[in-house]
Amino acid sequence: MSTIDANPPSGSRDFLPADVARRDRAFATIREVFARHGFDPLDTPAFERLEVLTGKYGEEGDQLIFKILRRGEHEASGEADLALRYDLTVPLARVAARYGSQLPTPFKRYHIAPVWRADRPGKGRYREFFQCDVDTVGSDSLVADAVTIVAVADVLDQLGLAGFRVQVNARPALAGLIEAYGVPAELEASALVALDKLDKVGVDGVAAELTDRGIPAAAIAALTADLGRDDLEEAVRERLAATDVGAAGLAQVDRVLALVGEVPGGDVVYAPVLARGLSYYTGPVFEVVHAGLDATIAAGGRYDGLIGMFQAQDVPATGGSLGLERILLLLEQAEDAAVRSGPDVLVTVMDEDGAADALALAQRLRGHGLATDLYAGGGRAKLGKQLKYADRRGVRVALIRGAEERTAGTVAVKTLTSGDQTTVAEADLPAHLLRLLHP
Repeated sequence: MSTIDANPPSGSRDFLPADVARRDRAFATIREVFARHGFDPLDTPAFERLEVLTGKYGEEGDQLIFKILRRGEHEASGEADLALRYDLTVPLARVAARYGSQLPTPFKRYHIAPVWRADRPGKGRYREFFQCDVDTVGSDSLVADAVTIVAVADVLDQLGLAGFRVQVNARPALAGLIEAYGVPAELEASALVALDKLDKVGVDGVAAELTDRGIPAAAIAALTADLGRDDLEEAVRERLAATDVGAAGLAQVDRVLALVGEVPGGDVVYAPVLARGLSYYTGPVFEVVHAGLDATIAAGGRYDGLIGMFQAQDVPATGGSLGLERILLLLEQAEDAAVRSGPDVLVTVMDEDGAADALALAQRLRGHGLATDLYAGGGRAKLGKQLKYADRRGVRVALIRGAEERTAGTVAVKTLTSGDQTTVAEADLPAHLLRLLHP
């Protein structure tokens, strides 16, 4: 008899209890930090109308949208009218256009929810994953851009992920770069896609891709000559200063850097060829990388024209997104082995006659605020098996109460980390456990 494959779909994952506990701890920290920075929570549907999403993510992004086929009598058409949300920014733009009169100006929100992309799975890269976004809608001030970067950096620091680097650029600076190096304006978007891959493919890889995209040889030669220099930032600054749009873009970058200043746990630097692949960015953009993972763990930027796609007038906006799946990989790598996710206490069941007593004892302890599990594997299970179960659950203390203990009105308390065991009067048990577990 054949069996059904029990693996989750490619690009997705199951979260076992330790994973969920780690994720919930991260969520709690993120919510607390974003709220402390003055951002309110928001939620939107998991899917949107297809027209809401298409045309917002650039040439590569639109190909990764998970489309939902028409249903019912239209199913045979093979056409799609809905799609799973690709990110949390476009849904925010739709909400801002729909409910703008009901929201404060500026509107500061954070949103933690799953998104879906038809991407090629890899380490830390999934087709279904959570994003954590923070955005400000209705402000054209670069102060709002700086606020975003500071909030994101604060989250990473509070999560214990010191060693990150915030890389900052601006779309006007990139437009000036295209002009300064002689790339035709109509090839700007295509050239920036290639330049954005410098960290992944190197100078030769960028040059090859620029060639494939039809960039003139003279522009490629000038670009690659500077990309290979140790003083890349200085070289690009000199080029940009010679163009009006480039100089304006550099002014944006330098203003954001000055506003952000130093952040705990990380550095903030100018990244001359950072482009970000999403076509809706209009001003400062940023990415965050971490020494412990060769990948971006947060990113964002200003997108002043996006909300205007849903209404008659543009509304300025800026924001950032945390790559939670990659952040969780870092947290898992750094997590202390002593951190346990299970309940505080396990009440063992030594015999069937003591099952009701064990249930009542567990309930009394919960009433004192102690997370308490009850072994439910059967009354004949040996104590060793129950203690092994407790260890796998991450339980800190096991309670042993057989016939002798019930008669004496006592409980044997076994600390699993040290192996120490002591006998405590039942009446004194809650206070004893609270002192033991929360000194």
